[in-house]
Amino acid sequence: MEQLMPHVEALIFASERPIIMMEMVEMLSLALEETIEEERIATCIDAVREKYDAEYYPFQLREAGGGYQFLTKKAYHKTVLQLNGDKHIKKLSSSAMETLAIIAYKSPITKSEIEFIRGVSADYSIQKLLEKELIVITGRNEQMIGKPLTYATSKNFMDYLGINNQAELPQLKDISNIEIVMPTAGAEAIPEDDNNPTLVVHADGSIQHGE
Repeated sequence: MEQLMPHVEALIFASERPIIMMEMVEMLSLALEETIEEERIATCIDAVREKYDAEYYPFQLREAGGGYQFLTKKAYHKTVLQLNGDKHIKKLSSSAMETLAIIAYKSPITKSEIEFIRGVSADYSIQKLLEKELIVITGRNEQMIGKPLTYATSKNFMDYLGINNQAELPQLKDISNIEIVMPTAGAEAIPEDDNNPTLVVHADGSIQHGE
């Protein structure tokens, strides 16, 4: 394992996206000119994860999007953001976050269903979420009049949260603690009208407007 581990670590570190197990099997087997089994790589991944869990490392190994990726630990997010300057960073508006949360927990869902839950138009929020590749169009609802488009969260969304599928979404009580920060151009910095009623998400998954 001692000889294989740095190769596994190097592959994950050099990849710009989460790298999946099958890719590592193929690449490592070619590079080392021998058959590398998944079990050996998995053992190395566990060792790399344990190594970077130590307090003095600013990043950690996370499983996300079906693969593995090094991500900066939360304590260092603000420092890393300074690379681009605060003026280029914009959090998703509360309207967009509400729409994203509804899609995450209710997908596949249509625009009219989102608007019924929120009580306001969702056109702008959906467009922005599509532009930022946090949601995708999954098809059409054949049972509804007009067969409207349906939406679901994207692989990028899963990567941001460090999860692999919808079943791993945070508990509803924790969703308010999630922050998604996206790079933005000056023209995109105009906020949505957030004077909308607060959404209340109950433990049973139902969503209603607060006071």
